[in-house]
Amino acid sequence: METHHISPGSDQPLIRLTAAILAGLLVLRVFALLADPNSLYADETQYWLWSRSLDWGYFSKPPMIAWIIASTTAIFGNADWAVRLAAPFLHSITAVMLGLTAARLFDVRVGAFTALGWAMMPAVWLSSTIISTDAVLMAGFSTALYALVRLREAPDWRFALLLGAATGYAFLSKYAAIYLLIGLGISLVIDAPSRRALLSVQGAAALALFALIISGNVIWNAQHEFATVSHTAANANWGGSLFHPEELLDFLSGQLGVFGPVFFIVLIAAVITAFRDVSLDWNAARPRLMLVGFCVPVLLIVCAQAFISRAHANWAASAYVSGVILVTAFLLTGPKWRRWALYGSLGLHTIAGLALMAFAASTPLSDAAGLANAFKRVRGWPETVQAVEVIAREQDVATLVFDNRNDFHQFQRYGQDFDGQVFMWVRAEHAQNFAEQTWPLPDGYAEPVLVISERPEEEPLLAWDFAAFERVDEIAIPLGGDRYRRYQVFRAQEHERITRDADYEARVAALRADAP
Repeated sequence: METHHISPGSDQPLIRLTAAILAGLLVLRVFALLADPNSLYADETQYWLWSRSLDWGYFSKPPMIAWIIASTTAIFGNADWAVRLAAPFLHSITAVMLGLTAARLFDVRVGAFTALGWAMMPAVWLSSTIISTDAVLMAGFSTALYALVRLREAPDWRFALLLGAATGYAFLSKYAAIYLLIGLGISLVIDAPSRRALLSVQGAAALALFALIISGNVIWNAQHEFATVSHTAANANWGGSLFHPEELLDFLSGQLGVFGPVFFIVLIAAVITAFRDVSLDWNAARPRLMLVGFCVPVLLIVCAQAFISRAHANWAASAYVSGVILVTAFLLTGPKWRRWALYGSLGLHTIAGLALMAFAASTPLSDAAGLANAFKRVRGWPETVQAVEVIAREQDVATLVFDNRNDFHQFQRYGQDFDGQVFMWVRAEHAQNFAEQTWPLPDGYAEPVLVISERPEEEPLLAWDFAAFERVDEIAIPLGGDRYRRYQVFRAQEHERITRDADYEARVAALRADAP
């Protein structure tokens, strides 16, 4: 098996240039966080709330993102940029690990451009400006892949332990890390060096360390009726109407924006090329096919999910951890046009990323470009909180109730000075999210409350749960581009939640049918 090592001489200028570009991108992205005038997204706020009470698991995600936010905010304070601060660093780690992996499998040039390819990927430009489980996952996924590549070269306890630790970290980040296990299983079958590495005492040690690391989350899930696992399964949404080819097309078109239009098309060619190199030798090293095993199953599974029900564009993001290595290796060999396609893609991705930063930093600029809708979810939250507090004082009410978890969490974040209590109204029989699970409005709550609702269709349902219920005001917060965040505000009292049974759902269905 051929192993590529970094030359102390001729490769150093390229290595230094790559390191300088990655460092420059990191500094730029941290500066962009500091300059961003917008608020957190609601999911980011939820992760921040988790970080206030550390545990081994939460309603919808494993715990790693909460642990990371707790670390950055403990050091740098509670500002929005501090909540997000880990994101650009995590993507920088991913870029470095993928560069090292590609350099071992191919050569330093492929490694350098792989690192740049990841750092400049369209989705990474966006993901570096927010804190998300994808950013957390990719750092673990890429580190595990690097550890596998080193372990397949020679038995080494350091990389065995790194493989187990990184895989465990990935699973504590997001359950999409199951794709990492699938890739390891495929590598074991098709790549002889990987098979020798994994079916060894070092491989067993990696597995044992992985099991030890995730055991806390497994125990937490068992103690909480496997809440996170159940939420992940429910997110697949197989309970509704099935088979939606238009959703598959939407997902595939979305990948052009996630990975880049040229990169995604070239990935198909790179995968086909990898299969053409297949031999029947059981003892053959197949590094390209090994990378395919970490990429193609992800895309196939998520494509199937999109066709059956729905899939968000980022659900296949882990495919591009190995995918970017395949694409870079393909574009750096063969006809000269491939190199130009690589350079052009990196340039295009960078221009798009810099434009995104500029639009995020300047509200007038994004509005002038017609992009107000893209930023509506992160605008106007302090103003929203202020408007709610004014009405609460006018109504002399100290308890707020929300019917939307996003609004609820944003009030928790940006209304921390509110003196009263804040609860969630629970629409379904059981809690459907972290907010409903943790802060449900108690049955028998007799005090007057102010209900803040953004869903006019739920007004009758809300009224059914209170002895007294009247509309007292409405709120309209301008978000730019002639868009508003609107709420109906109700004063209610004596909450007694009616039973959510078949009769209740029949009443709701009849109400919907009669609606204009």
